[in-house]
Amino acid sequence: MYGAGAERELVLVERDGRVGVVLLNRPQQLNALSGELMEAVVAALTQLDEDGDIRAIVLGGGERAFAAGADVNELASGTPVSLYQAARLSRWDSIRAVHTPIVAAVSGFCLGGGCELAMLCDLIVASETATFGQPEINLGVLPGAGGTQRLTRAVGKAVAMDMILTGRMLSAREALAFGLVARVVAREAWLSEAKRVAAEIAAKGPVSVRLAKEAVDSAFETPLSAGVELERRAFFLARASEDASEGLNAFLEKRPPEFTGR
Repeated sequence: MYGAGAERELVLVERDGRVGVVLLNRPQQLNALSGELMEAVVAALTQLDEDGDIRAIVLGGGERAFAAGADVNELASGTPVSLYQAARLSRWDSIRAVHTPIVAAVSGFCLGGGCELAMLCDLIVASETATFGQPEINLGVLPGAGGTQRLTRAVGKAVAMDMILTGRMLSAREALAFGLVARVVAREAWLSEAKRVAAEIAAKGPVSVRLAKEAVDSAFETPLSAGVELERRAFFLARASEDASEGLNAFLEKRPPEFTGR
């Protein structure tokens, strides 16, 4: 394995035959998605996508967490303007543009931006320990990387509203029942099964696989771009509120937030 994108190994990348494997590597932060980590993820996925020998990719985290959300320190210290100018969310478009099928290998927490990242993949293989959620509402903001759009398409309006408005989390079995994940496996098999599924995809005709991926994405996402653009504007507007600052600061100070509706 080798690191990509930073002096410390923010992601670990390996090639296993025709399968590329990218593992997020901020275990002490439960793989919180800092800007630096996202840059490393995009760089690794892009490099594998451009490798003609790679026909499927596995994107995973660790046993405790795929990714527990955005980096709250970065979000709390940013302003609406600085977050917009940094184009943090545009990195997600780069992942959408990857032609090679991506299998998410999820164990433990898959929350906030982590859930949004998993939903960008083409299918999710989840450990029986996995927990899925979009708890941004608890910080006074809302999902900003496609969560309101992709989650609704995956699980339906009723469940998506429940998760996004209350912060409800889904177990792996619930996520399977609602259509968010493709497979649930034993605790110890989350990565090996994802690799096996990716190898099965990689064994198919690469042209037909990519065309099939594009066709399914087209059916799934045709009206999505306008919804994501609306969501992004709503996200920046929410970050400009006093409640967002209060929610973020309360999280960092380990106290209950006192929201005022301003």
